[in-house]
This record gives sequence, C-alpha cells and structure tokens, in this order.
Amino acid sequence: MIMKQSYAARLAALAAVAVIGASGSALAQPAHFGHGGHAGGDVALAIAALKGQLNLNTSQQQMWDNAAASMRAAHQSARANMQQVHATLAAELAKAEPDLAAVAAAGDDARARNAALHRQVRDSWLALYATFTPDQKAIVRDALSRRLARMEQIRQRHLGGAPHG
Repeated sequence: MIMKQSYAARLAALAAVAVIGASGSALAQPAHFGHGGHAGGDVALAIAALKGQLNLNTSQQQMWDNAAASMRAAHQSARANMQQVHATLAAELAKAEPDLAAVAAAGDDARARNAALHRQVRDSWLALYATFTPDQKAIVRDALSRRLARMEQIRQRHLGGAPHG
C-alpha cells in the first residue's frame, strides 16, 4: 500500500510538473519585461534599451517614465500571478488526490492576466514610439535590424547552418 501511495504521489508530482511547465509560459513574457527581451523580440524592450541614443524631448521623457513604471509594475504583477499558480500547485500536491485540472486552470488564468499586462506595457511603449521623429524611428529601426540579424545568426548556429522552412 505504501509503495502504491509513493508511486501515486510521484505520478501526481510528475503530472503537476508537466502542467506547471505548460502553464509556466504564463510567466515567459512578462517575466522578461526587464531582462533584455525574450517575448518574441518584443519592440517595447528594444525601444527601452535605446534611451541614451534617442534624445527625448520633455513630453517623450514623461511618456518614457510612465512606460518604464508600467513595465516595472507589470513585472511585479506577473511574478505574483505565477506565485499564485505555485501556491495552487503546492496546495493540490498536499492532497491525497491532487486536482491537476485546478492547477491547469490557475495556470491558464495567470497566462491570460499576464498576456493582458504584456499588451498594456507594449501599447505604452508603442504610443511613445508614435511620437518619435523620423531620426528617432531610424535609430529604433536600425537597432531592431541588428537584433533580427543576431537572432538569425543564433538560429542558424543552432540549426547547424541548415536553412529552416
């Protein structure tokens, strides 16, 4: 009986890890708000990295400050959302028969909330970008082009130089 419970507990833990792994992508985007960008090459992060080159005017600086504050707040909220998923997982694993559907639902909810946070932050950076002069937009364009080229080089190295398609 003890062996059966231990096996069941391990099986439940493995299933929960799989569920959390799937719902862990809820953190993937917002958690990287301030870490140089994962989030699919997010333009908001690219803009944020260029502050020193953009020579912002007073109005743009105010928008910048608001976007940066929004990014920090969203990152904290995303972390809290994922802590709630972790707490749900821990509570379920403490039960004899964990409800993995509840864990998956918590992960789905966190992913939806984090996606909404990500859109809000992105939109604030895009609103700032809309105020840029042609010269400022060229700085962003060039930085994004360099970033895209680096990502392509990494992809090619990862694939062993084989074309992907």
